[in-house]
Formats: sequence, C-alpha cells, structure tokens
Amino acid sequence: MNRTVLAGREQGAKPAGGEEGRENDPVKCRRADPGAAAALLAALLTTVAFCAADVIARSYPFGPRTRSVNDLGNQYVPFHAHLWDLLHGRADGGLLVNWQSGYGSSFLPDLGTYVSSPFALLVALFPRDEIDLAVYTVTVLKTAVAGAAMAWLLMSLRRGRWWAAGVLGASYALCGWSLALASYNPMWLDGLIALPLFCLVGEWVMTGRRPLLSVLIVALAWIANFYTAYMATLGAALVLLLRLVLAELPWRRALAVVGRAAVTVALGIGLAAPLVIVVYSGTKHAYPGRDGHFAPVGTEDLLARLLPTTYSYGSPALYVGITALVLALALPFHRKVPVRVRAGWTVLVLAVALSLQWAPTSLAWHAFAAPNGSSYRQAFVLCALLVIAAWHALAYGPPGRRALGAAAVLLVLVAAAASRSPLTQQHGHHTWPVVLLAAAGTLGGLALLGLRHGRPVLAGLAVALLIGAQFGEAAATSAVATRMRLGHMDDYAPWGDRQQKEAGAVASADAWPAYRTEPGRDQTVANDPMMVGGQGSQYYSSLTADVLSRTLTALGDGWTSRGRSLQSLDNPVTDAVFAVGARVHNPPDPHQKWLPQGGGPSTVTREDVPPLVTVRPTAAHTTPAAFGPSPYRNQELLLGARVYTLPRTTLSSAGKRDAAPGLLLDGAQTITAQCRPGSSVFLWAPHYSGTARLGGGAQKLFRSDAENAKIAAMQPLGTAGGTGLIRIDLKPNRLSRVPAQGAVGCLDTARLRTAVQHLKSTGATKVTVSDGTLHAQLPAGSRGTAVVAAPRIAGWRCSAGGDEVPAGEFHGLIAVPLGASATSLTCTFHPPGLRLGTAVGGASLLTLILIGTVSAVRRRAAARPGERTTTAH
Repeated sequence: MNRTVLAGREQGAKPAGGEEGRENDPVKCRRADPGAAAALLAALLTTVAFCAADVIARSYPFGPRTRSVNDLGNQYVPFHAHLWDLLHGRADGGLLVNWQSGYGSSFLPDLGTYVSSPFALLVALFPRDEIDLAVYTVTVLKTAVAGAAMAWLLMSLRRGRWWAAGVLGASYALCGWSLALASYNPMWLDGLIALPLFCLVGEWVMTGRRPLLSVLIVALAWIANFYTAYMATLGAALVLLLRLVLAELPWRRALAVVGRAAVTVALGIGLAAPLVIVVYSGTKHAYPGRDGHFAPVGTEDLLARLLPTTYSYGSPALYVGITALVLALALPFHRKVPVRVRAGWTVLVLAVALSLQWAPTSLAWHAFAAPNGSSYRQAFVLCALLVIAAWHALAYGPPGRRALGAAAVLLVLVAAAASRSPLTQQHGHHTWPVVLLAAAGTLGGLALLGLRHGRPVLAGLAVALLIGAQFGEAAATSAVATRMRLGHMDDYAPWGDRQQKEAGAVASADAWPAYRTEPGRDQTVANDPMMVGGQGSQYYSSLTADVLSRTLTALGDGWTSRGRSLQSLDNPVTDAVFAVGARVHNPPDPHQKWLPQGGGPSTVTREDVPPLVTVRPTAAHTTPAAFGPSPYRNQELLLGARVYTLPRTTLSSAGKRDAAPGLLLDGAQTITAQCRPGSSVFLWAPHYSGTARLGGGAQKLFRSDAENAKIAAMQPLGTAGGTGLIRIDLKPNRLSRVPAQGAVGCLDTARLRTAVQHLKSTGATKVTVSDGTLHAQLPAGSRGTAVVAAPRIAGWRCSAGGDEVPAGEFHGLIAVPLGASATSLTCTFHPPGLRLGTAVGGASLLTLILIGTVSAVRRRAAARPGERTTTAH
C-alpha cells in the first residue's frame, strides 16, 4: 500500500491531502521540496531565539553571567574537555580507561552517557581554552536540528504551509523541556532530535521505504544518548500505532507494519549494543544514587507549565508556545479535520499527559529506574504530541471562528487554573504580560489567516504575528529559565585565568605514570582533572564505581551528590598509597562567593612516594576488604604500617547525643587532645559543617548537609607544638555532628617516611600505562602480592607470568598474587558488557546485511521477466 492511500485513509476525503493547505499559502515556496524550506526556517528561528534569550539574560557567551550551572559545569563541560584531549592525543588514557579521574575509571560507559553524540565531535574544532563556547555551540546546533527534524516530520505527516511547519518545528525545539532542562543537559538534546526522526522512520516503515536508513537512524540515536532515545522510541511507537489506527489498514497489514517496525528498532538497538550494553553494565557497578520516590504535581502546577516564562525543576516543562497550544486546543472543535483524526490525536495527547502523573507509567517512561532528579524527563514526548496535534489543526486549513473561540475559552480556563499555582504567582509579573501578548498575536494571526479571497497584505500580517508571537515568548521563556537556574542551582565560572593557572601548575609537575599529580583540593569543578589535567581522585559521574566511592569514603574522603562526586583527599598517607607525588594548591575559587576569599598563585608541593605498583608480603588478595570505622586505621591497612596515634578528645562543653553516632553541635566548641610534638594533626568529621582552626593556624572549611547528600573530607589542620597539647576551635554554620572519639589523628611523619621507603624498595622498578593496559617490571625474587594503586573496578584482568585471570582485591585496590618466578606484571582492562555488546552488534550487522542481500536478490529476480520482455520486443 503506497503512501498516498495511507494518507487518504487517515484524512478521510482527500487522498493527497495537501493542496488545500497550499493553495491559500500567503508565502509561496518555489523550492522543489517544501519540507527542506520548513526545516531551514525552523532551524533559523530556533537559533536566533535561543541566542536572543541569552542576550536578554546577559548569559555566556553574550554577557557576564555564566551558564555553567549544576551538572553542566561539574560534568558535561569537563567530559567534553576530556573528549577534546582524546581527539587531540593529549589525554591520560583512552576509550577504555580514564586515568585522570578517580585514580583510574572506566571511560567507555561515561563516553556512552555523556559524549557519544556525533555533535560532540565538533568540540575538536575549537581551541581548548574555548571549551565552554564549544559546548554552547553544540547545544544551539542540537536544538536547531531538533526543530528542523520536527518541521520535516510535520510536512511528511500531511502537506501544508511550509512556513507554518517551520514555526511549529521551532516551537518544539524551544519547548519548556528543552529550555528548562535539556539546555544544560546537552546529551538529552539528542533525544529531542531522535523523536521526530523515529516518527519519520515509522512513516517509512508504513510505506516500506528506506529500511537501511531507518535502522541506521535508530542505531545512531541510541548511540548518541540511549536514555532519551528509549523515551523517544516509546513516543514514536505510540505515534505509529495511532497512524495505523487512523489509516484503517487490514489487521494483517497492520501487524506486518508493526513487525517491520519492531525489526527495524531491534536491529538499530543491536547495532548500538556495543555501547549501550557497556553503559548498562556500568550502571550495575555504579555507586547507588538516591532512591527516587514519585509524587505527581498538582493540576494547577501541571497547567502552569504550559504557559511561557514559568519555571520549576520538579514539574513537567510542557510549554510549546501559545500558538501551538491554541491550535492543539482547537483541534477537537475543528470541523475541517476528520473526526477520527481529531479524536485520535486528542486522546493520545491526554493519555500521555495522564501517564506523566501516574507512578507505574512514570517508571516505565524512565526505563523502570526512578530518576535521580527531575521526575519528568519524558515531558518532551508530550511536547512533541502537542505540536503534532497543532499541525493537524492547521494543515487541514486554519480553524474557524467556533474552533478558535472554543480554544480561547479553554486557554482562559487553563490560565485561570494556573493562576492558583505558586509558579505563576511567583513569576506573574512577566508571565501574564507575555501570555496576553502571545495570545493576542496568536488569535489575531490565526483569524487573519482564515480570511480568503486573496488578501496578501493581511495574510502576510498573519504570518508576521504568528512568527513574532512564537519568537518573543520563546526568547522570554528561555531568558527567565536561564536567570532562575542561576538563582536555584550551584554555578561555575567558564574557563578563565584561574583554570589556566591550574593547568600550568599541573603541567609543570606532571610525570605520569612515574607518579600522579593531584590538581588540588581547592577545586574549581568536581571534575577538575579532566579540565586542568593531572591524575586525581576527583570524579563525578552517574557511573562512579561503587568500589571507588566506598574505598575513598573509608579512607576519610568527602563527597557530594550522595557519593557520586568524589573530592580530593589532601593527606600524605593516601598520597603515598595512590602514588601522588605532586599536589597543586590553589587559592579559593573567587567565583564561589561563599568561600573565604583570598588570592595568590597556584603552588605545587612534592612528596617522595612509592610507584604505582607495590609488593606486599602477604597474600592479602585472598581476604575480603575489612575496613573498620576509623579512616585513620583504614589508611594504615592500605599503607601496611602503623603511622597514626588516635588521642582521646574532649569538647569544651558536652555536645548533645542523638540516635546517630557522634555529638551534636549547635554552637562554637573547642576540641582538646594530646599529640606527640611535631606530629601532623588531622580532623575527620564527615557530618560537620563549618570551620575548624588549630591554634593560630589556617582556618579550614568543612562542608556537609543534613540530607547526607554531601559529607566533609578529612583535612590537615597543622602541626602539634612543643607540648603536644592541641586545641581545635569549631564554628559550625548549622546543627552538625562530630565523632565522640576518633575524630583527631596525629600522624608521625617519620614513620610514614620509613613505610614509604620500604614500599619503594620492594615496588616496581618501571611502570608503563597505555589506555587499558598497565605493565610493571618487578624486582627479582618478589614474593607475596602485587598491589596496583588503582581501584579494583570490574573488568580488570591480570597476569604475573602465567595466564590472565580476573584481578584480586586488596582493600579496594587491584591485587595480583605473585609466583616464585614473577618478574613482571601485566593488567588489562575489559569493560564489562563489551564482549556481549560486540557479539550482539555483530549479529545485528550480519542480519542487516543478510536482509539487504535477500531484498536485492528478490528485486533483481522480479525485474528479470520485464527485461526479457523488453528484449523480445
């Protein structure tokens, strides 16, 4: 069945279905393909409106306000920077292992989560110090392509005015979900592009066209961002099912279309499996995030998010522009549209809207894993359906007075209900003026558009009103979202003088893999090593390994994002354990106004540390990790020597006790203890928030919160004086908790030097590292266990002269038993899921080749009788 017949069955009367929409077009398109013109217009409107909004908000790169809020500054820009380094051959590591973060982390899952989009490769064209501009450019380009894809889809669903498809395509690209969420989660924008492309694939499947291209589009979208591609796949499936119902196909033919669609999607996902399965496996080994609990928002908040300039992180961003909203509201009353089409699209929009508010379907939209953050990440699917419904209301001819009147009444009711929401009450001073202006432009433009009998001036005015309304409200909505994010989220400065100095200090000390260079505890972003270089413990990812987070926490490290954002641990014992031979010390980031401000250059301190591979005398790899409650003793377990004294401590006034361990502090307190004179004093208080000062020493800041989303790291406070009596002044900035005993550790630096010299004398004589392979030369006669100063994440296999076997574990680190004749060690990393993913991908590719070959043979065989007949004549 060809495309024309399918279109005719859906639309009822007119099989071609496009001439009515084109004969009254006030702007005549002379192009051969009006779909291309619509796509171009959508991309242009999207780009100009997006950039204009940042000009209005005075946001980067058009103003002094940073756009690097929350995870954009902490995760996505650093991952793009690391990708830049990989593409230019400047990164420590490769596609398999990122040696710069988390003392050695699996990179392929991060690649598939954050920077596997083809658009991400464009960062290589920018200078390294313009990485923020590169990410911004990629964001704008993705948004524009999403608008172009939607405009093309609309023209494919039903022919109509190309400029109208362009305007509605831009309204989809600039929907509330895109402006409020995806603009600072750029990898999600690949899903915004994927949804209209998947719907196009559904159109091709219905008519049996472009099977190879369809599979490739599915594969590319799932590679670019599997998370939103999954949601886009569900949305496109719903659209395809509705199209089949409206086409009234015989059930056998409908089942054949569904079967072809299922095969297309399965082959596409199969081709993406080498990356998708690796990412999925990575989530199984990641530190568990927050257990999300779905709670639907109130109806007034839901309706408020349909309006421009409303903003909220926790509610569905459903804004698509007043023009699209009015047209969607007019669709049920538009008599020119066949009843089945009106009912079908209206019911689908309402059903998906309800699915956003029900916990089981919300879980299904999010791949049956409660999101660690906003519970409405699938809202872009509903935005797309609203735009498609709006297109059907316009492509059959502009809605008449009755339909427009009914839509206007519904819009007033929506606004009245939304006025009770705190979202409109908070932003009403700009929400209602924008709503009124946009509604006037929309209703006026649609009314003028409905006038017939050749009035080009009025028709041109109608087009100007509709485009102007869409452009103005979208720019205002984006500007408000940009400003609101800055007020509600952490933000970070773009690359500048501070990062340049950090990078210079790191480069001056870097000697990897002879030793690690830590970028410093006073970080600029959570992924500083990827931004400024070095090989640190700092690492923030949704895939932060469970073993890494638990090991560093047991050693006294601090974190944010509930354990997935690890900090630098400024401690000479852990530096010795992890072969940190150089450490950069930065002044506090001046962009973070809450930090104590102070200038000064970035400085570097160096320590004599063991190599990356050391040899321990016992077969420790056969025993499970046995960390205890004290991070000081846990550090000694990894070091293999006793170097701390844990003195008994007293508070100036007894703190209150509660159900949790430790003492509650609600005011200034002083800790007193007795250390050996000359020892280094450390304070471990993970649930303390405030400042600590040893005598007249420097003031140290501890950060934690009551929700346990962040804990404070152990910090050095100074040196014990001649009497050994220490006094630590605590000034909490909230109700905090400190351990009743064991908070203070006194480090004997002489013992530490002795332990380090022993590990050096028995450690590897040479270590080489190349992406996922580590090779070490060991001293002759080495016995016991070789320990690699890297977390034992899943995937490491090692050999010490024999067969390669899964690596053992020494308190969270890689461990390998040594035979009597071992003189070298080789460890290779195999990302979990890569072998299975490669097998699935290979099978999918072979199946695709086989299907293509069979189809080609059949086409050739079908053509032969015709060739013989032509020859005979």
